[in-house]
Order: sequence, then C-alpha cells, then structure tokens
Amino acid sequence: MNSKIDIKTKILNYINGKFVEPSGGQYLDNMNPAHDKVYSLVPASNAKDVELAVKAAQVAFTTWSKTTATVRANYLKKMADGILHQLEKFAEAESIDSGKTLTLARELEIPRSAKNLNFFADSIIHFEGEIFKTNPTLINRTEFAPLGVVACISPWNLPLYLFTWKIAPALAAGNTVVAKPSELTPMTAFLLAKICDEIGLPPGVLNIIHGLGPDVGAPLVSHANVKAVSFTGSTATGRAIAQAVAGKFKKLSLEMGGKNPNIIFADCDFEKALEMTIKSTFQNQGQICLCGSRIFIENTIYEKFKIALIQKTEKLKIGNPLDPANDQGSLVSKAHLQKVSSYVDLAKTEGGRILTGGGEAAQQGEFTNGYFFQPTLIEGLDFKSRTNQEEIFGPVATLTPFTTEAEVIEMANSTNYGLAATVWTKDLEKAKRISRQLESGLVWVNTWMSRDLRTPFGGVKESGYGREGGFEALKFFSEVKNVCIQYTSEAVL
Repeated sequence: MNSKIDIKTKILNYINGKFVEPSGGQYLDNMNPAHDKVYSLVPASNAKDVELAVKAAQVAFTTWSKTTATVRANYLKKMADGILHQLEKFAEAESIDSGKTLTLARELEIPRSAKNLNFFADSIIHFEGEIFKTNPTLINRTEFAPLGVVACISPWNLPLYLFTWKIAPALAAGNTVVAKPSELTPMTAFLLAKICDEIGLPPGVLNIIHGLGPDVGAPLVSHANVKAVSFTGSTATGRAIAQAVAGKFKKLSLEMGGKNPNIIFADCDFEKALEMTIKSTFQNQGQICLCGSRIFIENTIYEKFKIALIQKTEKLKIGNPLDPANDQGSLVSKAHLQKVSSYVDLAKTEGGRILTGGGEAAQQGEFTNGYFFQPTLIEGLDFKSRTNQEEIFGPVATLTPFTTEAEVIEMANSTNYGLAATVWTKDLEKAKRISRQLESGLVWVNTWMSRDLRTPFGGVKESGYGREGGFEALKFFSEVKNVCIQYTSEAVL
C-alpha cells in the first residue's frame, strides 16, 4: 500500500493562527518506524517559540474567555467534524507516524479523538455551579471561571486521542492553550491545526509547538504566565514537571506510567477472559498505559490458560501497519525497541522462562529495518523482580500463578504504580471485594478498555496526580469561586 503522506512534508508550528517555522530554523527527523526511514521534518523549537505562543495565547484569552459556552462548543464540534470528514487521512497519518496498525487508528483512535471534542462541547453547556440556600435571605453559589493560558503536553502512544483529550476541556472551559505533542508522533496534531485554520478558530486560542521536551516542554511548564499544566507521559517526566512547578502554585494534572495487573480467577468466563487478555496485553504493541502487563492466573487453571494464551499469541500477525491483515505493527522508535529488548534480556537473567516471542520480529523487503518486536510471554519470575516492577511499555507480559485472594492482592499492589487493573470472575461479591483492595485508579471487572467519558480518570501512587475526564477535567481547567449574596427580602428569592 502506498502512503498518501508526502515524504517531503515539513511540519510547522501553529502560533497565533499562522503556520510558522521554528525560530532557530532547525528541524528534527520524523521517522517512519515500520521502515526506519525519515518521512517528514519536525520543528526543533525552543524557548523563543514558546514565548511567542504564550504571548499569542494571552492576547487571545481576553476575548476567548468572554465568549459563550455555545460559541466555544461550536468550534469544538467543527474540529470534530473536520477530523471525521478526513478520517482515513488522519488514520493513515497516525499509523505511519507511530507504527500502530491502520485498523486500530481507523476504528478506535481517530473516532475517539472526534468523540473527545464532541463530548466536551456538549459538557460545557451543562457545566454550572451549585446554589445553596443558607437561609431565607442568604444564598451561596459557586461559579467557574477560566484560568488563562494553559499547557497541554501529550504522549506518542495515542497521539491525537490524548491530544484532544486535553485541549478539548481546556478550550471548552474558556482557556487558551499552548500544546506540545510528542516529537515522535506530531503529524495528526499538525493536521488538526490545519482544520483549526479552515474553520476560522480565532488566532492564539490554540497554539501547537513541536520539539524536544527539554527545549519546549521545560520552558513551557515553567513559564510564569502559564496557569496550569496537563501532562500525560512517563513517571520520570511527570516527576520532573512537578519539581519544576513546585512553589509556583500552578494547577497540575499528571497521568503517568502503569504496571497493571490482570487477575484471572478460576471461575471466570474462560474464553472471554482469554480473548480480552490478548487484547489488553498486546493492543498497540502493548504501548498503552492501560495494558495489563502482569497476568496473575489462579493455580487451578494456570496451565490450561497459559497454553491457550500462548497459542493465541502465536497466531498474531506482525508486519506492515497499513495492511489490515496484520494484528501488530511496529514499536514507535529504535530507542524504544532497544528498551523493550533490554527488559527481555533482564527477565532471562532474573530467571524468567520465555514462553513465546522474546526477540525482534524479522520482516522482509521495505520493512527489514523496521522496529518490530514479537509478542512475548514470560513465566517463572518473582513478583518483586525488576521485570515485574518496572514499566516496559511494549508487547511483553509476565504470567504468575496464585492460590489465594490475599496472595494476589499483595502481588498486584507491590509496584509503585496504580493506574488500572482488570479482574475476571463470575462471583460479583468477590469482584467487589478485590476491587476495593486494589491500589488502582481504575478497575475493570470482566471487561477491558470500556470507557465512559463522564467518569473521572487517573491513577494513584506514581501513576497519577489528579483526575481527568467528565466534569473533573472542566473543573481542573477552571477557577472556582464562591459568591455569597445577602438579600434584604425573602421576596427577592
């Protein structure tokens, strides 16, 4: 399949409603990870570009913050319509940029990106404060006001999906945004900027700056006129951001790493648990913070489930991400491929047994040098081993048997992470009991990746700080004020 993306594409920053080159005139190579070849150029922006974007956002805020919720909602809906109108173009760009399968981008990630915009467009219309009648002539009411300029930093694994997840509530609440997509996967943010230009989004309302974290992200989050930071990415970077803004009293939301447990009890729906475990382990090559990379299986079904899981894993087809026949594409970068490989080597030194996979997935022709890795299952590791404690973020999972509820709870909660967990059992009381004990911001029971955008999303421990989603996101991007009014007569009320 031939790419529709021009190999000569030069991505540009989007500042104050204009597409501009980086101030330093420097660019980064944007690699096609399935080919290990440059297919576009990304601005290597710096603090000067950040300054221009923040100033543009400040000017725009004076007007944008005074627009009605309906006006803001209409712009978000136009952005969503633009994405859906060009769904195939966005899906292909996402696949080429990240190495994920075109099928996943087309059927899940790009539609969800449009849904994010539509959801917050609808939500802002109903986002109102509460009124409390303290006594017959005294009322207290809460009001929400936009913060000002906010920073939104999104990761490479779900590029447009998580980019829109951040900018949509920020814009809906009346803020102006300076956004930094990952330099590894910038293309769909660039395409979205073109839609913003086409629909006439007022200049400076959304500014998109491309570049490396130290050069763009660092000056952005520490900028004195940035009032809030919403970040999704690694725990290490999240920690650095928290340290950088400490003492500056900015609002901060961090959605970070995960080492999620997938707990399978003997009384589960075996076939459904098996089918969904394959998906929750290997979707997007395991490069989703919600993937279940630690699989705990009750002893009485351990061997049976293990054998069935190996068989299904070995049937996964790996190759050209644009080919709908393939289940797995490539990893996002050569550096990430090396990281994943190093953890498999570590697992071997820690006594792990490779059940299937364990190495790079050799390809032919134009994909010979691509960053492909075999879906890998490992057993025999202590639950406290580094392989079981540290985030790998790739198509690698460990299998561990358990006997009692207390045992599996101890193992599941043993890491520094606490983003998501999955529990498989037909016993509803057991499911409730286990869910209450899991140190996790999100627990799925007999399902995985089922999301209601109204619910709060985020992790505990080193997986997160704050919550996103629904009204929680709109509240984060707003300043809440209590207005207390004393009336002179009950008749006024």
